[in-house]
Amino acid sequence: MRLEGKVAIVTGGGSGFGEGIARKFVAEGAKVLIADRDAANGERVAAALGANARSLAVDVAKSADVTRMLDAAQDLFGGLHILVNNAGVAHAPQPLEGLPEDDFDRIVAVNIKAIYLAAAQVVLRFKQRKGGVILNMASTAGVSPCSRCTR
Repeated sequence: MRLEGKVAIVTGGGSGFGEGIARKFVAEGAKVLIADRDAANGERVAAALGANARSLAVDVAKSADVTRMLDAAQDLFGGLHILVNNAGVAHAPQPLEGLPEDDFDRIVAVNIKAIYLAAAQVVLRFKQRKGGVILNMASTAGVSPCSRCTR
């Protein structure tokens, strides 16, 4: 098992790609903290994965929640080796002028600011333990714009 003895956090791990990543990491021997703002989905995935997975309700766009998430990995599993920044939000395809500012702010907070918040805190921890991995997921929407939205 390639991840035997490793501890990982998967943000957005309660559904979609994050759930798949969490499942694969546990299958490969890792202990996984599933961090998701949807507590019920996170708990569902953790329950399905057994003793090597736990869930924590987290808003990755809030610094205090990120600290709590990193501390939880330490408290539950004794450390952290891998952070998977997978959480992300989007909006329905539409012209830019139709996107409400509140929606834009949430997209930036979750898809950009959250990466900064997590990395800024986890890098210090990884330096102390002299190693660690950060995996940042991205959407193909960044390179494949909606053709009907540009007309």
